[in-house]
Amino acid sequence: MSRLLLFTLFLFMCFSCGNSNESDKGLALKALPAIHLKKTELSKEQQTMANRLDSMFRKFYLTRQFNGAVLVAKAGKIIYKNNFGIQNKRDNSPLSDSSMFQLASISKVITATAVLMLYERKLINLNKDVSEYLPDFPYKNIKVKELLSHRSGLPNYLYVLNSELYIPEYRMSNEDMYERFVSKKPGLYYKPNRRFNYCNTNYALLALLVEKISGKPYAQFLREEIFEPLGMKHTASIYDIDLQGKNVTQPYDLRWRPVDFDASDYVLGDKSIYSTAYDLFLFSEAMYQNRILKPETQALAYTAFSRELRQHNYGYGWRMKNFKDPVKKEVYHNGWWHGYRTAFHRRLSDSLTVVILSNQLNKTTYHTYKVYDILDNTNQVVLGEDVDQ
Repeated sequence: MSRLLLFTLFLFMCFSCGNSNESDKGLALKALPAIHLKKTELSKEQQTMANRLDSMFRKFYLTRQFNGAVLVAKAGKIIYKNNFGIQNKRDNSPLSDSSMFQLASISKVITATAVLMLYERKLINLNKDVSEYLPDFPYKNIKVKELLSHRSGLPNYLYVLNSELYIPEYRMSNEDMYERFVSKKPGLYYKPNRRFNYCNTNYALLALLVEKISGKPYAQFLREEIFEPLGMKHTASIYDIDLQGKNVTQPYDLRWRPVDFDASDYVLGDKSIYSTAYDLFLFSEAMYQNRILKPETQALAYTAFSRELRQHNYGYGWRMKNFKDPVKKEVYHNGWWHGYRTAFHRRLSDSLTVVILSNQLNKTTYHTYKVYDILDNTNQVVLGEDVDQ
């Protein structure tokens, strides 16, 4: 370790000790072990990338800007992975490769994949109205593909059912959510297919469609058809884990106060899948290798369906940047739910995967452009922050 780095760490420690408060009690930051990668595993250029990534995330951690897990891979090779900070404030247990994070809206990627698997098996027609699969669905002329692309115009259940979400000890299921929509029939925000409107209701309904068409509970379908075949050993729905288990992270705000759950945490499809950075890497690689979906189906998922969106767009479960550029095109999803912030980004032209997961409300989770700058070896300054869910 250089003398300059040692001196910087010394000054930071002194500053932290003189400015501690009750919310930080017991959470003194510790210098983390350096990343261990054999020189034979990476090329000289990749090792330089790994070192720069490590320096950046270590700085985020030591300046209290990040608590979480990071993994960066290219063409099937992991260039960098590390964990920074704690999993549970109660015992200050450190994060590990097995630490499971609530994925928040990254769960939509998995839901869309499940629907497209059924589409490939010719069990679901994306052009059919949702009412043909759910006969008592109270809205007409909303197609399955419009749920996938957020063009249904439906209201967000998180807003229209707000009073129900805070009933003590209540766990709202997808069926509960659906029955309330059937009975209340809240008005549409927009005419179907009129414009893009990001809405969690769409993906909660898609989870119900997966159940109805497959004949399996949504969580079971994911487990048997995706997680187990891909070796995603630390990925499951909220119903299949012990929330106080040794590998499950706890969510916190920026002052390390626990963030409470509410009834909507138990609605699946739009969120509430727990996973690790490594398991998402396995999922990404399976997509690159066409093990889950055919290339033509993936191309459909990565199609920009909202012409009114100029810079970013949305396909089937994937957001997109540079969607008109075949070299720079990036498909991704971010998440923001209670105390979790998550980012899952993939650049298709060079099979790049970037996963950043945090169990604290750290904005640096979304600084994926800084990762790209390092990987592409440029000094270009990219303005703005990506905070899409």
